[in-house]
Amino acid sequence: MYRQMCWISKSSGDGDKILYLQTAPSQPWRPYTHFPQYSVPDYQIPGGSKGWATYQKLLKAGWTLVPSARANEFGSSVYQLTVDS
Repeated sequence: MYRQMCWISKSSGDGDKILYLQTAPSQPWRPYTHFPQYSVPDYQIPGGSKGWATYQKLLKAGWTLVPSARANEFGSSVYQLTVDS
């Protein structure tokens, strides 16, 4: 099964990053919140990374972490986050 994750900035800069998931090479990268079957509630830590708890769960489940820069290679698209999650 194809299961990849990466950290992508909310904006075009190097700001806060959110966990994004991709379940098929032909699918765009989407925020972890779009996958209720995989995500878990975020830790209630002020300023904590969005998706850190989900990242830990998925890493243990065998998902592959890829560099953010690689997420955009080969025409992979990123689903643009339009609202804060």
